[in-house]
Amino acid sequence: MFVDEASIVVRAGDGGDGMVSFRREQYVPRGGPSGGDGGRGGSIFLLADPQRTTLSEFRHKRRFDAEPGEHGGSANCRGKDAADIVIPVPPGTLAYSGGELFADLDEPGARVCVARGGRGGLGNQHFATSTRQTPRFAQRGEPGEEKRLELQLKLLADAGIVGAPNAGKSTLLASVSSARPKVADYPFTTLEPQLGVVRIDVDVSFVLVDVPGLIEGASEGVGLGDRFLRHVERCRVLVLLVDGALPPAQALAQLATVERELAVWSPLLASKRRIVTVSKQDLPDARATLAALEQALDAPVLGISAATRKGTDALMAATHKAILEERTADDEAEHAGPVLRPQAKTSSTVRVEKEPDGYRISGAKIERLAAMTDFNTDDGRAYFDRVLARSGALRKLERLGARPGDTIRVGERAYTHS
Repeated sequence: MFVDEASIVVRAGDGGDGMVSFRREQYVPRGGPSGGDGGRGGSIFLLADPQRTTLSEFRHKRRFDAEPGEHGGSANCRGKDAADIVIPVPPGTLAYSGGELFADLDEPGARVCVARGGRGGLGNQHFATSTRQTPRFAQRGEPGEEKRLELQLKLLADAGIVGAPNAGKSTLLASVSSARPKVADYPFTTLEPQLGVVRIDVDVSFVLVDVPGLIEGASEGVGLGDRFLRHVERCRVLVLLVDGALPPAQALAQLATVERELAVWSPLLASKRRIVTVSKQDLPDARATLAALEQALDAPVLGISAATRKGTDALMAATHKAILEERTADDEAEHAGPVLRPQAKTSSTVRVEKEPDGYRISGAKIERLAAMTDFNTDDGRAYFDRVLARSGALRKLERLGARPGDTIRVGERAYTHS
């Protein structure tokens, strides 16, 4: 079954907690703090695997959780980092997060991190100073990221065959490649995109895709075309196949309908390079249809018969030439890479706001620090208060009228102001 949409939840691992420990060794009377750092939590990656062709594996497994990092140990021993999770997806997969495009894995082997594992907390060895030689607190591990991803597949093909039902698209694909799509004399025999490799020479080939037929209103959900039109958005060249068995007037109307549906679906499809082709040239009246299209379009139109393979080699050669020209133009343009939405830099700005039942301190760095602070220890609270003082947040709280006993919220943590 061809599945081109899926929804998954990814949860990276939390970082391991730092350790509170002191050296207890013979002949080392004042060993000092020796708590080790926690290990990093496992991250989650998407990998474009050429062996995958659909998103069907995500129909049953929709949640991926990475392991947390190991806690720090005594004697300055650092906790072990957790293993990352790599999720294979078909090349051409787009990942959306919060309705926005997060990553586009448009090349085989492309790899992108979609949920970053939390950093390990620092052990108490890092908090020793000349005036605080026995710190009795350590950091907690940073929580790992969690995201809901909407995956959408757009097949990677060099050229696409587009046309109305029964125009001969599947027959053409079967005649020029090793693909074996269903061929029958009734509409919509193709129910899902079909890929085939067309070999021009021993070491020269390209990928051709056949999508279900387009009828009027396909871009608005009529028929099957609307569901699969996005699979030709990545094609460099479109082969517009017109049914040669139709009278000239109907053939021109069919071509106009297909072009109109492509334009309505996406301006990108309307701007694609196209090769207009008339099929079924083995029929008596098909040549008149071909001549009428050439005259109406005032441009070269190719004629083929997929059943007898007449003209198919010339069509594939012209398609390959057009692909090479478009590929050269694409190579000259700057390639943005698989990640389309880079991670924003962490801001050090701290904001303080008054709420009906307390005060809220917000800011990326301060919220991350609060998540990693152990508020159950006096030393941990005192360390966090010193950070707030250095950031200017305490001064802002005083200006807003904060008093001892008021509730202060930082991210998801809440504590009583002292």
